[in-house]
Amino acid sequence: MLTVDQLRVEVEAGRVDTVLLAIVDMQGRLQGKRLSARYFLEEVLHHGAEGCNYLLAVDVDMNTVDGYAMSSWERGYGDFMMKPDLSTLRRVPWQEGTVLLLADLGWEDGTDVVASPRQILRAQTARLAERGWAAYVGTELEFCVFDDSYEDAWRKGYRDLSPANLYNVDYSLLGTARVEPLLRRIRLGMEGAGMYVESAKGECNLGQHEIAFRFAEALVTCDNHSIYKNGAKEIAAQEGRSITFMAKPNDREGNSCHIHISLRSADGEPIMAGDGPHGLSEIGRQFIAGQLAALRELTLFYAPNINSYKRYVPGSFAPTAVKWGVDNRTCALRLVGHGPSLRVENRVPGGDVNPYLAVAALITAGLYGIENELELEDAYPGNAYDSDAATVPHTLRDALELWERSDIARAAFGDEVVAHYANNARIELAAFDAAVTDWELRRGFERM
Repeated sequence: MLTVDQLRVEVEAGRVDTVLLAIVDMQGRLQGKRLSARYFLEEVLHHGAEGCNYLLAVDVDMNTVDGYAMSSWERGYGDFMMKPDLSTLRRVPWQEGTVLLLADLGWEDGTDVVASPRQILRAQTARLAERGWAAYVGTELEFCVFDDSYEDAWRKGYRDLSPANLYNVDYSLLGTARVEPLLRRIRLGMEGAGMYVESAKGECNLGQHEIAFRFAEALVTCDNHSIYKNGAKEIAAQEGRSITFMAKPNDREGNSCHIHISLRSADGEPIMAGDGPHGLSEIGRQFIAGQLAALRELTLFYAPNINSYKRYVPGSFAPTAVKWGVDNRTCALRLVGHGPSLRVENRVPGGDVNPYLAVAALITAGLYGIENELELEDAYPGNAYDSDAATVPHTLRDALELWERSDIARAAFGDEVVAHYANNARIELAAFDAAVTDWELRRGFERM
């Protein structure tokens, strides 16, 4: 991490010449500008920069689409302000002479762009701060590595790619050694970008791996998550390979993003730990009860894409039952750790999740349980796949209907945010419904 004074020294010495100013879009991607370091220090540092407000009102392909209140042809597709957050300034070791920092989004009158993912999370962490609390979060992001470059994968239509491992390398030191040069580059790159890397391990799908980072305050973790995800792709591309974080890239195990969360007081004392059953405090029990009560209504923020819902297969380690358990990986919510390390793991998000939205939803759900003093049901002791519990929504369409009817979402996020992300889901559904898929061609070209 860098201070502005340190950046000035680096620029004057000729070691830094480029500043990346980035925002996070609805899909959790980094968007922004490459600025000359001199221009950043003389102008953008003091006044910010402008960006077209369509960045939060387009589809995945960056096509302009209808239905957004903040940005449209009728409103002229104007600008919003990108306000640098200097606490995020860091080196980008995998790009020569480059540093990066994130920006918050505001309108010309100084008000926040409330539908911006970073602002959505800030609003929920502010609710915790009113109680003197902070959320600490860790994200476990899985990905699949292929020996094909991104360009070759595109030309192949993403079919018949060569996974970096040809068998299940879950916990295998032999199998993961095949990919270690790439994984090591990513780990060291992220360390150089100010992150605390804990470990790397293989996973079940072919070429599937996970790099884990030390937990931190919610906003810091989400910032690191987004920069890491972008950086890992860039490093893979430099090596002539490709990485996908798709929730379900093929018929095997999907890419998950389990999110761990706990609460602490201003002086660092754990809030969720106590002397109750399973080491929980009363607040901890209410926090988990809120997660269960709100999970289905807020799934849109955990599983934002059509592909997200194809992970939820019984017996796949992706959850289907809205249950909680103590170190029980068959449940949507898993209680792990003890004492200061006690935390709840939400296993619903996949690798395609926008971390800011998901963590905002976790905080919202927990506060709903606390504010309403919800009673926590007993921990589920067995195979939750076989339970008669309510299930995670089966499709994006189901999640959208729950989201739009949710009083919890409207109370926490406001009508503008609910409408904005509902429109995003409707656009994805309309695009998918209009597409002719390979599945349809295989079944219908000759035989129908």
